[in-house]
Amino acid sequence: MEPIELRFPRPSVMGVVNVTPDSFSDGGAHLDPDVAAAAARRMADEGAAIVDVGGESTRPGSDGVSADEELRPIVPVLERIAGGVPVSIDTAKAAVAARAIELGAEMVNDVTALRADPDLAGVVAGSGAYLCLMHMQGDPRTMQIDPRYDDVAAEVAAFLEERLAFAVAEGVAEDRVCLDPGIGFGKTVEHNLELIRRLDVLLALGRPVLVGFSRKSTLARLGATDLRSASVAAAVAAYERGATIVRAHDVEAHVDALNVAKAFA
Repeated sequence: MEPIELRFPRPSVMGVVNVTPDSFSDGGAHLDPDVAAAAARRMADEGAAIVDVGGESTRPGSDGVSADEELRPIVPVLERIAGGVPVSIDTAKAAVAARAIELGAEMVNDVTALRADPDLAGVVAGSGAYLCLMHMQGDPRTMQIDPRYDDVAAEVAAFLEERLAFAVAEGVAEDRVCLDPGIGFGKTVEHNLELIRRLDVLLALGRPVLVGFSRKSTLARLGATDLRSASVAAAVAAYERGATIVRAHDVEAHVDALNVAKAFA
């Protein structure tokens, strides 16, 4: 595989297909594997560089599921789109990642940054897959219970620097890795805004940055009533501050907006 910077030039859009009943935004919308596969194909046609498929909700307060439970809805979707849609698997489990990679996934998107499963780093290293490491304070059950930082940008950057070093020590090629500040994962509204304002602190680590602001509650708390439009605005702001990949539910709107923003760069 080529380095992640070449595979995902700025700006790239990662589509989102959650095959869960309880994800915060699209939970239940893609439970039928044919519907989920059609959604993934549509996102690719709309310009998504990759589509992130997830079988376990990480919304605030959510409980975990077993690898078998997570795989059950994912496998039929991946079988239907194998070879036709570039896929990222949103998982923190080695067994899930390994099966998804067998079915064609080229990226592992781990919200725990290789902390949840000690075997996941080896799966990524052995396969040569791309890897996204995300920051989260606490876990989904606890992350939004009074999150606190002295300096959110510096602390998130220090965490991601340490997890990047761990991944590389475990055999993951550094040029396959991108970093995600984890908008909404153990952060207040102000923390989320500060991370985007100071994205340069994360960019100093030398890896591409992925930002996922799409449809998150911070946007509503800022007064937005149209979360699609607000998500696009947040994506453009992140891109203008240096983000490479934007994770989005509404792919076409994000692709159009980012292409226009790029024309002004």
